[in-house]
Amino acid sequence: MAKYVRFERKDGSKGAGQLEGETIRVIEEPFWESAKATGERLALNAVRLLPPTEPRSIVCVGLNYSSHLNGRPVPDPPTLFFKPNASIAGPGDDIVLPTDAVHVEPEGEIVIVIGRRLKNASREDALAGIFGYTAGNDVSERTWQRADGQWWRAKGSDTFGVFGPSIVTGIDYTTLEVVTRVNGKQVQHGGATELIRDIPEIVRYVSAVMTLLPGDIIYTGTPGEPPQIKTGDDVEIEVTGAGVLRNGVV
Repeated sequence: MAKYVRFERKDGSKGAGQLEGETIRVIEEPFWESAKATGERLALNAVRLLPPTEPRSIVCVGLNYSSHLNGRPVPDPPTLFFKPNASIAGPGDDIVLPTDAVHVEPEGEIVIVIGRRLKNASREDALAGIFGYTAGNDVSERTWQRADGQWWRAKGSDTFGVFGPSIVTGIDYTTLEVVTRVNGKQVQHGGATELIRDIPEIVRYVSAVMTLLPGDIIYTGTPGEPPQIKTGDDVEIEVTGAGVLRNGVV
């Protein structure tokens, strides 16, 4: 099992590496092709972690846990939507509530990171094409989500597409779990085995209609009923092996 991160040095230059405890072994990018070391090593506390990939496409699956359906029928076809790249935020970044937002909630999710070009993939090819997994927060403004015909602002506002801190590889997807905490209190918990449509099926379904490229990410859905968040709150999303994604709310 390996963990990959992207980072910014104090001089503003950016790079990628394998996380080894509190040290980053710097490697060449793109790291899904090879993990060739540059010879540089950095202390984790000497850099700022960035979102661990720069996706071309950000796909999200809605209503993919029975615990989140709250009595609603399973969507058929599944509910999928996009987040814009402008929504991306990473570990330690603030979640910024829009001025006229009314009711914003976090959604802790297991996030798939694609590692090779996929189009019309079988389930087997889909699973083989996954590079790894990270933690994600599909921040959502519920009032807008209910009122708007599209979810462009409810799900796509600046800083509403949070993911990181690392990509974990070499892990059995069925062992993945996600936990959300707000101000230290656990408010969500779910596992990959509870997904209505499992991870290889999600990738297969998406690749049937659009080409997925290395670095693209897919949010797989959120469990339970997360609470409203407000200015001053601290949100943590933890995914097995990928670490804890922490963000303040402002």
